Amino acid sequence: MNKLLLCLALSFLFSCSQDTKKYDIVIINGEIYNGEGGEPYIGDIGIIGNKIIKIGEIEESEGIETINASGLAVSPGFIDMHTHLEPLMDLPMSESLLRQGVTFALGGPDGGGPWPFGSYLDSLDNMKLGPNVGYLIGHNTIRREVMGMEDRKPSEEEMSQMKSYINIAMKEGAFGISTGLKYLPGTFSEVDEVIALSKEASDQGGIYTSHLREEGLGLLEAVQEAITISKEASIPVVLTHHKAIGVKMWGKSSKTLEMVDSARNVGLDIMMDQYPYAASHTGISVLIPSWALEGNGFAERVKNPELKDSIKSGIIFNILNDRGGSDLRRIQFSRVSWKKELEGKTLQDWLEMEGMEQTIENGAELVIQAQLNGGTGTIYHAMDENDVENIMKHPMTMIGSDGRLSSPRDGHPHPRAYGTFPRVLGYYVREKQVLSLPEAIHKMTGLSAKRLGLKERGFLKEGFYADITIFNPKTVIDKSTFTDPHQYPEGIEYVLVNGKLVVKNGEVTGIANGKVIRKNQQ
Repeated sequence: MNKLLLCLALSFLFSCSQDTKKYDIVIINGEIYNGEGGEPYIGDIGIIGNKIIKIGEIEESEGIETINASGLAVSPGFIDMHTHLEPLMDLPMSESLLRQGVTFALGGPDGGGPWPFGSYLDSLDNMKLGPNVGYLIGHNTIRREVMGMEDRKPSEEEMSQMKSYINIAMKEGAFGISTGLKYLPGTFSEVDEVIALSKEASDQGGIYTSHLREEGLGLLEAVQEAITISKEASIPVVLTHHKAIGVKMWGKSSKTLEMVDSARNVGLDIMMDQYPYAASHTGISVLIPSWALEGNGFAERVKNPELKDSIKSGIIFNILNDRGGSDLRRIQFSRVSWKKELEGKTLQDWLEMEGMEQTIENGAELVIQAQLNGGTGTIYHAMDENDVENIMKHPMTMIGSDGRLSSPRDGHPHPRAYGTFPRVLGYYVREKQVLSLPEAIHKMTGLSAKRLGLKERGFLKEGFYADITIFNPKTVIDKSTFTDPHQYPEGIEYVLVNGKLVVKNGEVTGIANGKVIRKNQQ
């Protein structure tokens, strides 16, 4: 009898203690930045399930799990506006994103992305994802699907088919359309084609993001083209990874930002995203004239001496005036499947390895050889730091890594894949004071959420999803470098995705709580 009474008493006491636990997770004493760009305040956050239930004064005892955020910044989870999620099937946890504090990543940039669109998203629904993800429908993807790699205008039938593909993808949850007008086959399209397809996205509330037709010589004309597309298609535009490439274009960001302001002043919705580095990353083929790559006929064209001379001249021009930055040492290989020892090396290093004279002409020869071998991923150190800061300070600039999901010892990626968001917070906010901390967080969260039309995300508000990043503003910093890229950042202490801790005390927990977010099904 005494044992029974003891058991009943213990059961009652346990039940009472559980009743006092109002929240699954309580964050106490944090410096709260709500994502709107205003000054922070000290407060507590109570979470039940996947939602923020209360922001205010909460007792530590009210949480089943408590995070003491004293001395830490509590922010909405970071939104990556430009992410290369191609390896997502192999890296569903996306640790290189989570450990930066990213809770939502937008895939399908630069005209790329999956097709068939809906079935790909459906397949992701069955995976255990680290962050939340959403996708754009890529213009290059559907043009290649309908027209291959041909350099011509689409027929009426082909245009109708491409429009239907955009329409289908928007109904299946795309956030908008992306273009890569510097890349094949998008570079073969004229502006009227892009406007017509963008109207299909606009009609369903989508946005337009563009890797501009040119980011070096021709940058100003390319920005004007994007503004024209916004006007004619009635669509919000993002100039993605906005930059000025090549020594001759350094300083031109002042002009492009003036163009953005002028367009906004007449009612056009133009914004930008940016990564915080003075080097870009794309394929080696960006140095090759686009006509030489049409229809997968590059190998045949370089067999023709006259055509090869013309191709080589085009490459030399681009090395001197565009991404090459007028210096073979500015061209660095990141991923070389056919010659792994080149990864991390420069085009000048390769000439040395081959025992060739270090001339631009010989560099162009190796560019041709690289493309014939299957191409390379390449880092181009051809931007000016002043332009990076100038663009960053603009109130309509958001943050996007342009990073490819990465894992240790796989290739030699651009450090943005590991360090974008901590670099903004540590280097550009704390050390250089280019931005204030509230400004930077707004550019990473609320500003991006509004641009995308994300519902109940991007801000710390009661009733919103508990996508939260907690970091130490005194220590947060990127560690990844161009010579040693596979390094996670420091200072990102806790990350919650849909109310679950996916990073705790700076380490991933192994909990996968991300979901596929479809714009029209939030």
